[in-house]
Amino acid sequence: MPQIYEKRTYSVTVGQMAEVTRLYSSQGWPALEAGGFGKKLIGYFISDTGELHQLIHLWRFESDDDRRAHWKRLFEDPDFMAFAKQLRPLVRSQNIQLMLAAPWGPHP
Repeated sequence: MPQIYEKRTYSVTVGQMAEVTRLYSSQGWPALEAGGFGKKLIGYFISDTGELHQLIHLWRFESDDDRRAHWKRLFEDPDFMAFAKQLRPLVRSQNIQLMLAAPWGPHP
């Protein structure tokens, strides 16, 4: 089965990106790394043109079962959930897009 890529886009309340960045740097990313969750991460990105105030992250999973197990374990992690509780009020909306690699060209 082909790998699944997941694109998560969080629209951040205008004026709150600095706080989101601080929270991810000091709590979110350390919790992800400590729990071994960062292994499936391709990268985090902050929009610079187009629709602004967006935090975008890309993930790679071996299957849908792998993806679901990853998020289930992460949402059971107390350190990550303490971070998420602080992050949620700063996020206006969340969009999740699942993608399959095209059969040509490079893949991450």
